[in-house]
Amino acid sequence: MRHTWRWFGPIDKVSVRDAAQAGAVGIVSALHHIPTGEIWPIEEIAKRHEEIKAGGLVWDVVESVPVSEDIKTQTGDRKRHIANWQETLRRLSASGICTVCYNFMPILDWTRTDLRWDTRHGAKAMRFDLTDFAAFDIHILKRPEAYGDYPEWLQEDAARRFSEMEDAKIAALGKNIGAGLPGSADGYTLDQLLEKLRSYQGIDRARLQQNLVDFLTEVTPVAEEVGINICAHGDDPPWPLLGLPRILSTEADYAHMLDQVGARANGVTLCTGSLGARADNDLPFIASRFADRIHFVHLRNVTRDTDTVPCSFFEDEHLEGATDMVAVIAALLSEEARRRREGRADHRIPMRPDHGQEILDDLTRGAQPGYPAIGRLKGLAELRGIERTLTHARYGLGA
Repeated sequence: MRHTWRWFGPIDKVSVRDAAQAGAVGIVSALHHIPTGEIWPIEEIAKRHEEIKAGGLVWDVVESVPVSEDIKTQTGDRKRHIANWQETLRRLSASGICTVCYNFMPILDWTRTDLRWDTRHGAKAMRFDLTDFAAFDIHILKRPEAYGDYPEWLQEDAARRFSEMEDAKIAALGKNIGAGLPGSADGYTLDQLLEKLRSYQGIDRARLQQNLVDFLTEVTPVAEEVGINICAHGDDPPWPLLGLPRILSTEADYAHMLDQVGARANGVTLCTGSLGARADNDLPFIASRFADRIHFVHLRNVTRDTDTVPCSFFEDEHLEGATDMVAVIAALLSEEARRRREGRADHRIPMRPDHGQEILDDLTRGAQPGYPAIGRLKGLAELRGIERTLTHARYGLGA
């Protein structure tokens, strides 16, 4: 695999040179300062390439070109935003980019209740606590329909938890859950979040699935034309939140998307952490089933408190947790070998060590939550060790 590293631009406290020293050969980045729905300026794309090149690496993957809420709900400026998305693909291709990641999660991107939760050995990790989330939804956000979305036992636990919360905890929950895309300055106040939720009234799971297919029907031909693979990131966590449907949470969800728009340019960002939060997702099987359409990989691991859906979980070390990472990497290496035999130009799948626990000097650096320097370095080293072992001549996966 091609080892990459997410970089949020000059504001990132982990530099491109840090990424190179960690063992990455490419960078995953985006123009987070460009408003969602607008065309990425050619000069800004070129500037980001130069910033990355100055650090000794190259820009391999865009993560992400955001999909606007107007596109997801098929309202407002949808047509203009799709045209702008298409034009951004053309400009990225002209600059040398071949892979663009995106997601179709309504309103919220990845959602955590704790951004720096204390692990057993003193590291900091991101965590989704189901009781805290229910307490936020019912007692802090006060979403009118919230009670009906939780079983009675969880309502009781949430009420008890909320009654014990200090003001600082209440404020932190609002900030953490209402955050925008990683790297973005966007976010929602409680009133703004409630207003956004109202914009999804009448949009159920089937409708949102169709809106995704409609979007892909319009942008995939442009991606094919300019030689870009677009790849959908899964829901994180992979179940409905705040009454909103989520449509890329399971193997069946991805199968539907890929069947409806069958072009190979329409593909998958395989995130083992997002999908791994559900016990009913078999990650090695999913990696094998959709191997031909996997264009980008996020490797991370989570430990679930229970195997129920939904559940509480935290982001564990890369080789710990619920996902059999060795089996997932073996499936991906087998696919790479198959692509090489076919002579495909995209035979090396870009992979990045996703997230990471804050350890050692990370604890004082203050980097973007989930994206520390040393925690990701450790993860990449572990993942690289598995890959190097499996591609050894004795095992044959590199053939």
